[in-house]
Amino acid sequence: MKIIHGWKGLADADRGAAVALGNFDGVHVGHQRVIADARRAAAGVGAPLGVISFEPHARMHFQPDAPPFRLMNAHQLARTVSTLGGERLYLLPFGVEMANFSDHDFVSEVLVAGLGVRHVAVGFDITFGRGRTGDPDAMRRYGEEFGFTVSVATAVENASGKISSTTARDALRQGRPELARTIMGRPFAIEGVVQKGRQLGRQLGFPTANVPLGDYVAPRFGVYATRTRLADGRQLDGVANIGVNPTTGEVEPRLEVWLFAFDEDIYGETIETDLIGFLRPEEKFAGGIDAMVAQIHRDADNARAVLSADS
Repeated sequence: MKIIHGWKGLADADRGAAVALGNFDGVHVGHQRVIADARRAAAGVGAPLGVISFEPHARMHFQPDAPPFRLMNAHQLARTVSTLGGERLYLLPFGVEMANFSDHDFVSEVLVAGLGVRHVAVGFDITFGRGRTGDPDAMRRYGEEFGFTVSVATAVENASGKISSTTARDALRQGRPELARTIMGRPFAIEGVVQKGRQLGRQLGFPTANVPLGDYVAPRFGVYATRTRLADGRQLDGVANIGVNPTTGEVEPRLEVWLFAFDEDIYGETIETDLIGFLRPEEKFAGGIDAMVAQIHRDADNARAVLSADS
């Protein structure tokens, strides 16, 4: 799959795709329906399948001081789009120029003149253009005006209600990673570079890999059963704390994962950790370090049980 940053001056070989259009944060099962619509259209007209997203996310432009909210980073988005058959990922820069396009200008300048789209697949609730004036009906009209076809995916629901990035975030904030998994079609995963900490865990017998949360939505602080993929492709079970470490001295919110049966130097490497099950809230232990260590070993046993049931 080819990743294309921008819409201006593209080579002919990078134009003419059938595209799915959206932010696609999390690529949840509703997003997957939009991409499936684009995939069918691409096959029908003999065009490549493209996915259009924005980097940074539009919310980061309009609400730069809002708390972090992302469900995945650009690398995870690219990998997921590739698994869904995407041949091109258009990561369009969202800044002042993009924010000021009217809905008509966005279609004419970006989709038509820039990308030369042959089909545009959207979700039922899409908005686009300055002031969010564009909607699915507007996209259909522009398709007739400019000569591309349009499909509109219907809403997807599960037993808990509407499928959306918002409901996935809410589930994570509530400490319900299993619900977020049903919404996204895969576990929520935090990817980042392992940073060197105080190495207190190693001294206490459970070395942890520490990864900052960065732009990810902050799940409920607490302890989780996890699976982690290393840079070399190995996948390891573990138990992780997400939070600020109130017992040993507060830090910036981060993931600290203890990988079972593993003791290698992976500082500076990029790892990706799935949240499989929530075990308990983060707490400050009145009994200090000894009480914390005893609880961590109980957490590890509980995590192993959760992971065994999930395998």
